[in-house]
Amino acid sequence: MSRVYNFSAGPAVMPEEVLREASEEMMDYRGCGMSVMEMSHRSKDFQDILKEAEQDLRDLMEIPDNYKVLFIQGGGHMQFAMVPMNLMKNRVADYIITGQWAKKAHKEAGMYGQANAVASSADKTFSYIPDCSDLPISENADYVYICENNTIYGTKFWTLPNTKGKDLVADQSSCFLSEPVDVTKYGLIFAGAQKNVGPAGTVIAIIREDLIREDVLDGTPTMLRYKTHADAGSLYNTPPTYGIYICGKVFKWLKEMGGLEEMKKRNEKKAKLLYDFLDQSRLFKGTVEKKDRSLMNVPFITGNEEMDALFVKESKAAGLENLKGHRTVGGMRASIYNAMPMEGVEKLVAFMDEFEKKWGQGK
Repeated sequence: MSRVYNFSAGPAVMPEEVLREASEEMMDYRGCGMSVMEMSHRSKDFQDILKEAEQDLRDLMEIPDNYKVLFIQGGGHMQFAMVPMNLMKNRVADYIITGQWAKKAHKEAGMYGQANAVASSADKTFSYIPDCSDLPISENADYVYICENNTIYGTKFWTLPNTKGKDLVADQSSCFLSEPVDVTKYGLIFAGAQKNVGPAGTVIAIIREDLIREDVLDGTPTMLRYKTHADAGSLYNTPPTYGIYICGKVFKWLKEMGGLEEMKKRNEKKAKLLYDFLDQSRLFKGTVEKKDRSLMNVPFITGNEEMDALFVKESKAAGLENLKGHRTVGGMRASIYNAMPMEGVEKLVAFMDEFEKKWGQGK
């Protein structure tokens, strides 16, 4: 068997230990005679999987007791609607626009009330995080919304915005579990699992209990109410059972690796190797202001579209997959999530160095 180094932004690389374990249990989960894919979500076996996954996540993130952990479906795009439907009590919310996903969330929220863009980095193609220390926060805003790590553009909020007492809602899809976080600084965190945790189709929401309310916007479907899922312990309907099972295994893997402090150190080391190369390269160039660089998603360009295309083609032949940048921006992007080993980044940097020597003369 030959595995490539997969730099996809999502669905993304998974820990090999998790894949092997899941493979071993595929036909017969712990002696029950069936796969997790086949078992009832009401069975004791699955309920144990769900409970264990939640507890391991609580342990990893030190989630306080007054926050609920929900495993739901629909991806980040469904959260773009669920957030305003459930939290926009005054029909006013403030959004910080730092990329494609915050932009989409802002547009969706505008369907339900007044969604104010209180800051944006669109003026420089989302290549930086705006100063959020003294924003014009709306007096009657129900929440302030950020996409904490921008998968496409490769930026990260290293300092959370000053929300002036308003609840902070964060889409953490592409930085979830990559470093320790203080959950109490947020009213709601959500993350699509397909980037740093598990298979596509599962969303994890961590929401403070006082934000789980009956008085949601009129017309909010039952399935799109956080209270529905909280009251039912993520079992209102058939949840993404196999996705939850894999997420649970990733949580255990993270614990075995030393937890989120250790993951942050590993991620900083990987990112430093790649950014240091980009900063000294005569052919390749990073596209993000240094102070706002993501540890997870690293976009870069040569400045020549044909050269970019050649790099993507030759890197694929060398076993380095999915380095093509997002269709909206072009160039290249290396997503180096938790499960990407240091060896993968070392191989990428070595290949970039060889490519530069071969094609970068005179640059």
